[in-house]
Amino acid sequence: MFRKAAVPTVSNGSYLQGQANGKLSSLDSGQPAQEGKVVLKKKVTLLRGISIIIGTIIGAGIFISPKGILKNTGSVGMSLTVWTVCGILSLFGALCYAELGTCIKKSGGHYTYILEAFGPLPAFVRVWVELLIIRPAATAVISLAFGRYILEPFFMQCEIPELAIKLITAVGITLVMVLNSTSVSWSARIQMFLTFCKLVAILIIIVPGVIQLIKGETQHFKNAFAGNDASVMGLPLAFYSGMYAYSGWFYLNFVTEEVENPEKNIPLAICISMIIVTVGYVLTNVAYFTTISAGELLLSKAVAVTFAERLMGNFSLAVPVFVALSCFGSMNGGVFAVSRMFFVASREGHLPEILSMIHVRKHTPLPAVIVLHPLTMIMLFNGDLYSLLNFLSFARWLFIGLVVAGLIYLRYKRPDMPRPFKVPLFIPALFSFTCLFMVALSLYADPVNTGIGFAITLTGIPAYYLFIVWDNKPKWFRKLLGK
Repeated sequence: MFRKAAVPTVSNGSYLQGQANGKLSSLDSGQPAQEGKVVLKKKVTLLRGISIIIGTIIGAGIFISPKGILKNTGSVGMSLTVWTVCGILSLFGALCYAELGTCIKKSGGHYTYILEAFGPLPAFVRVWVELLIIRPAATAVISLAFGRYILEPFFMQCEIPELAIKLITAVGITLVMVLNSTSVSWSARIQMFLTFCKLVAILIIIVPGVIQLIKGETQHFKNAFAGNDASVMGLPLAFYSGMYAYSGWFYLNFVTEEVENPEKNIPLAICISMIIVTVGYVLTNVAYFTTISAGELLLSKAVAVTFAERLMGNFSLAVPVFVALSCFGSMNGGVFAVSRMFFVASREGHLPEILSMIHVRKHTPLPAVIVLHPLTMIMLFNGDLYSLLNFLSFARWLFIGLVVAGLIYLRYKRPDMPRPFKVPLFIPALFSFTCLFMVALSLYADPVNTGIGFAITLTGIPAYYLFIVWDNKPKWFRKLLGK
């Protein structure tokens, strides 16, 4: 059913070319792939790249994070400021990843760039924590929002049972896994359709909000910065909520080997997507506050639905459906992209070999997709939405900051590396400092959840020496690893 993939190690990376376990020729090196080998095909066009980024960013975040940001900032004005600053910071991070994606033409995203800059140990820790924590938790957070919004029209007058939310969520997760296991083309087509639905959902909120502003409904913006003062403990959590809402700009880098003309399409897709999302997010939050007060927003469990009920009457029933489709698209894009990280890590010898295999007929990395299913189900039935958000944010932003610091390191370590797209040095410096500063503050602000995330991250170090470095493994242990 499966056959080992003839997909490259990086085409211009000294570490990956010389020492990595992936021994196959590069798609970009000019060497022909061996005849009869199964490869992941270049099916991601510019439009599909934009749909992957927008479709993954706009999901649960804009419908969940307004509450988390307002709670931790204490005022309408400060919350809108955080939304704007998070958009600018995300654009800076996206530009850094655009440079990395055009000079290191290999899939895998964070894992690949850390491997290239800092070597195998931190790269293994990155993929280890992604597999155990970040991706299952992120999928659980997004899918719980999907479950809540898809059931909202059926429970307009009463509380939605938590068990019902989790059961319908489990069905949604399973559908995403099946879709990504079946066809790359259909995953991309459905992602484009769902991206269109996301933009419609955003416009359904923005347009009535603009009409409200024209009518003079600005009472909730008076004394916008009055209220509870933001604390040192609250601000990093507010930024985590905002950065989570914008997260997804890095996912196109996970599928670099499948992007047509990556030198041109990766930077273009990233820039176009980030402009659309940032403008849409800020206007959406402005629209919320034309109709909902800060206190009412904090009490609402479904902000977009509360907004629609106030302004649209019976048409408000369509809003949770669009929001659910938006969340489903974010789930689909995340699984599509991150499965490529596991695929590449397996190819480099850092995960069991079966995860680097491709279905012969469907040309999908089937094992790398379905490995996420049981771990996500565990997170789904044993986690709280907001604690999960803080839990995964620590590890995610720690490594993203490390990746961008690696870009600076590579500028000095390998100045002759071809860089078709290059950002000013202050952008990666500012972005990596911000990420690492937020991570440090979060240990003080939420020591329990971030401490758990930190402890699980550290387990990657002994795991590296146990699974990767230790050569004299018993035969049964080697069979378990697929070696």
